[in-house]
Order: sequence, then structure tokens, then C-alpha cells
Amino acid sequence: MSKPAALLLNLGSPDSTSIPDVRRYLEEFLSDDRVLDIPAWKRSLILKLFILPKRPAESAEAYSEVWTDEGSPLIVTSFEQQKLVSEQCDMPVYLAMRYGNPSTADIVKQIVDDGVTDLFIMPLYPHYAMSSYETAVVAAMDEINKLKPSMKTNLLQPFYQDDDYIEALVDSAKPHLEDDDDLLLFSYHGIPERHVQKSDPSHAHCLVRDDCCVTPHPCHATCYKHQCLATTKAFIDKIGIDQSKTAISFQSRLLRDPWLGPYTDFELKRFGKEGVKKIKVMCPAFVSDCLETLEEIGMRGVEEFTSTGGESLTLVPCMNAHPSWIKFLSNRINKWEQSLGAETKTLSSAT
Repeated sequence: MSKPAALLLNLGSPDSTSIPDVRRYLEEFLSDDRVLDIPAWKRSLILKLFILPKRPAESAEAYSEVWTDEGSPLIVTSFEQQKLVSEQCDMPVYLAMRYGNPSTADIVKQIVDDGVTDLFIMPLYPHYAMSSYETAVVAAMDEINKLKPSMKTNLLQPFYQDDDYIEALVDSAKPHLEDDDDLLLFSYHGIPERHVQKSDPSHAHCLVRDDCCVTPHPCHATCYKHQCLATTKAFIDKIGIDQSKTAISFQSRLLRDPWLGPYTDFELKRFGKEGVKKIKVMCPAFVSDCLETLEEIGMRGVEEFTSTGGESLTLVPCMNAHPSWIKFLSNRINKWEQSLGAETKTLSSAT
């Protein structure tokens, strides 16, 4: 007998703000060859000599700025999302993190032990990137294939311009955009330029030509930059903002390799110097507020902008537990369940 379930996948957080916990988390995260996609010996050397000696203490201090009484904002919000989605679905909804806890390995084991036969895997990333969407899916499938290869799986595709996702994004952001500020900045999580090029199956389009993101091409199915631009355009069209009062940038770069630009921290300083006084910042690559939104933009970003002449920077919250976002997720699960029922009926009639 079929027993379906859904699995929500997100990035993760350290277990606490202690330096050992943050170090453990960073080591797991940065040891992923889809995040630091360099030879293993070089990755290990960089971690041991340059990143892990100092960064855990710096990151622990940053995490302490946003940590709540309940724990990590990302984890707390993700569990709230799981609870609300579960209430609108007739099947179990599990939650796992790519790094840290609840770990993908532990939750997949629980899913197998619970007798699930059909699993809908739902990476909570609107856009495709090898360092987020892809690695989360691969980690989950590795565990499934190890423990129960007979399990049937389906996958939520990147939903960067899905009408219902854009509507949820607009619904959650609109109340925070009522003031007539000078600029709305869409700040997306950055990735190295080489990740974009690696994800281009043709290896002859992405970042090869200046108009690569707006010229239709099959590689857009796995092009992070194109998908970020598509989300921005769809949002602007839906909400009706003057495009001349918007901008796009990319944040959270690591090491010295070329990353997608323009860089958010550079742009915030430039805007302040050029006389922009009031700015709002949205982070559509994140569905839940986390260190990268609350601290990097809501604290450091404010300082970067105001230190060069800006007056105020307001962080627009992520969708978090907004009803439209919860509805988006639960509707996708319910539609998948309906498709399972239709498939069962078809098989029954065929026999």
C-alpha cells in the first residue's frame, strides 16, 4: 500500500552560537565540493589554514546578533513552516537541513523507518544553483539510495518565476513597500562565476556573451543568474514598481575568485555616496530570514549604507511563515498527491 510523504529541505544552521558548534557547521558546509568546488587537497588546505582558524569566532559573533530564545532564526522558522504546511496536507511533512541538524541523513532514516513509499522532495530554494538546490537534492537522494532505493521520489523544480511563488513574494513584501523610498534593491545570494559556467550544459552561453541572461537558451533551466533576473522582473511586473527605482546585486561572497556582481556591500556604499537617502532591500533567494538577511543586510548593510551618506536602510522580511507562502507549498504537495491517486487509478484500470 502506498504511503506518501513530503520532505522540505533547507540549508541549516549551527546548533548554537558556541565557537565549536559554529566551527563544526562551517567545516561541514565548506567541505561540500559543490560549495567549494576545488580539488580536495586545496579545499582542505584552505579550510585548515585560512578559514577555520578565524572565521568560526567571527561567525559565532554574527550568529549571536540574530539568535533567538528558541534558537537559530532559520531553524525556528523552518519548523514553523513545516507545522503550518502539515496542517494543510493529508500526509506527513518532514524537515531536513543540508548541513547541521535536523540532518538529511537522520530524517531520511526516519522516513524509511516510517514506511514511506513515495516521497516528494522540496528544496526550499527558488533558484537553481549547484551550491544550494543541487547539493540538497543530491544529499537526500544519496541517503535514499543507500537505505531504500525502491522508494519512489518526485522533485519540486526551481520555482523562481512560478506565478504562485511570485504572488506569495508580492503578498509578503507589499506591506513593507508602502513608503516611497528612493530605491528597492534585490540582493541575491552570490555564487562564483565558475558555478554559473559549470551549470551551463553547452559551456558556450552563460557569461560568454553580454546578453546571455535575456537571450533564450536551454541553459536557463540551470542558470542561477538568469533565474534571479527573472524573479526580479516578474516581481516588478506583478507589484507595479517603477523599474528605474530598483536595482539588483549579489551578496555573501567567499574567497577572492570572481563572483556574480555587482556586489551588495559595494553597491550600498556607492548608493550612499551618490545621494540615495532611503533604501529597502529584499533577499528573494532566501525563503526564511537567516544570518545572511538579518545580520549581513539588516545590520552590516545598514552600517555600510549610512556610513557613506545614506539615511536609512530597511530590510524587507523574507516570506517566512506568510500564509501565501505556506499555501504555495501545501498546494504543491496536494497536487502531487492527486497525481499519485490518478496514477494509481490508471494502473488499476490497466490491470
